[in-house]
Amino acid sequence: MNKKKDIIFGTRPVIEALNSRKTIEKIFIQKNIIKEAIQEIKFLASKQKINISLVPKEKLNRVTRKNHQGVICYISPIPYQPLDEIIQRCYENGKDPIVLILDRITDTRNFGAITRVAEAAQVDAIIIPNKGGALITSDAIKTSAGALNYVSVCKVKSLKNTVNQLKESGLNIISCNEKAKDSIFSIDYLTPTAIIIGSEKNGISSSLLDLSDNKVKIPMFGKIDSLNVSTSTSIILYELIRQRTK
Repeated sequence: MNKKKDIIFGTRPVIEALNSRKTIEKIFIQKNIIKEAIQEIKFLASKQKINISLVPKEKLNRVTRKNHQGVICYISPIPYQPLDEIIQRCYENGKDPIVLILDRITDTRNFGAITRVAEAAQVDAIIIPNKGGALITSDAIKTSAGALNYVSVCKVKSLKNTVNQLKESGLNIISCNEKAKDSIFSIDYLTPTAIIIGSEKNGISSSLLDLSDNKVKIPMFGKIDSLNVSTSTSIILYELIRQRTK
């Protein structure tokens, strides 16, 4: 995952990246390091709401063997988009928005595969959390077969607050959850729609399930009781497309 072009290291280069407003995914800072430049990095990152993780020096050394001076930052290869502008643009163009919300999906390959499907289904926005989501790196773009260059990705501080905002904007919130009673084939996707997809390990957060207008599952008829998250995303998105293209 750690391609050289995805990272910047050293105190001065990281400060310059912060001051130039590059799209930064997260910053790793060595534990127990006391430097004036490190304090400046923490201040700038906090101001821009960028995640900082305090890690052992050994972890930084595994990322690069060069002189990192106790700090490494990951640069996103794509710019993030403002969600409110995307929703407004959809309505202005007479389109019912399709939004995908990814809750705690951390695997880069799954994220890339989901993005590839989302682009094919003409999803208007993919929403990811500021914390607890997959890093968007050159590997993610490769896994998405380049789809990340064409799909709008929105990074938000709170998925819960964002779901509430989407509800206020008229979107129907649908959670895809294997414990749901209703099938994905039993509901209407013809209205503005946001679909929440959770990780295979943890599923969808209870707070997001509580906000959902519909909870649906993919019917399973074999001995296996779950599907890969990107496969599940493909199935529900194409049921939406099937209904909208009748």
